[in-house]
Amino acid sequence: MNTENADGIRMPGVGFAVRLCSSVFICGCLSLSAHAEVTAKDAWVRGTVPAQKMTGAFMTLTSTEDAKIVGASSPIAKKTEIHTSMIMNNVNQMHSVSSIPMKAGVPVEMKSGGYHVMLMDLVKPANAGDVVPIVFTIEGKDGKRTQVEVKAQVRPLGSR
Repeated sequence: MNTENADGIRMPGVGFAVRLCSSVFICGCLSLSAHAEVTAKDAWVRGTVPAQKMTGAFMTLTSTEDAKIVGASSPIAKKTEIHTSMIMNNVNQMHSVSSIPMKAGVPVEMKSGGYHVMLMDLVKPANAGDVVPIVFTIEGKDGKRTQVEVKAQVRPLGSR
């Protein structure tokens, strides 16, 4: 298909180029997969005393799509794990979990006595007023992983 520009000059193949670009754009849009957007609310870390080597982080996370939390890291800890707590034989027991499922739009509460983040082998104390970055690894239904950074305020010991 030939067309003319504003000066009346014939421009062969412009229609083809427009159709080709449109096709590439549409195919590109179709191949993009939606990623869950995860937001955090009320993120905080329990403060520590100087010799303390671990602490917990708590918050509420919400995803726009079904996904799961498969990991976490923080620069203040050499090891970061997702944990859960449960009462077994009248004793509160805590252990790591490999993932936490997230249903679209349903908040996942990380709190004492339930799911939470353990920051272990701390490289420095968590002092009240500090801000601790925590990076979560989120896996979508398609198996693709994304990173979500949360900034958590350190609260004094004894806070809930």
